[in-house]
Amino acid sequence: MRGDSFHRSQRVAELIQQEISALIQFELKDPRIGFVTITGVEVSYDLQHAKIYYTVMGEEKQRRETAAGFAKALGFLRREIGKRLRLRLVPELSFQYDTSIEHGGHIETLLNQIHAESNQDNEDS
Repeated sequence: MRGDSFHRSQRVAELIQQEISALIQFELKDPRIGFVTITGVEVSYDLQHAKIYYTVMGEEKQRRETAAGFAKALGFLRREIGKRLRLRLVPELSFQYDTSIEHGGHIETLLNQIHAESNQDNEDS
C-alpha cells in the first residue's frame, strides 16, 4: 500500500512541477518573480504537503523579492493547481530556494583549483 502512495505522490509532484512552471511563466504578473526555474517538487506520501524547490537568477536581493512574490501568490497557485490537476485534496504549497546548484558550482570551482594546482606541480617537476 505504501508503495502505491509513493508512486502516486511522485506522479503528483511531477504534475505540480509542470503546472507551477507554466503558471509562473504565463500567469503570474508579479514583477518580483523574475527568471525562476523550478528544480523539483517533493510531495508527502499523504499528498498533504508539497515543497517546491526553485532557483532564481540574481543576487540575494532578487532571491528575497522572489520569496516575497511566492508568499503573496501561494493562494492563487494552490487554487490553480487544484483546478488544473482536479485533485480532491490540494497539497499545502511551500517554496524553498534550492541551494544545490550553488553547492555544485562551489564543488566544481574547488575541483578546477585542484586540477590547476596538479597541472602546475607536474610542470614544476
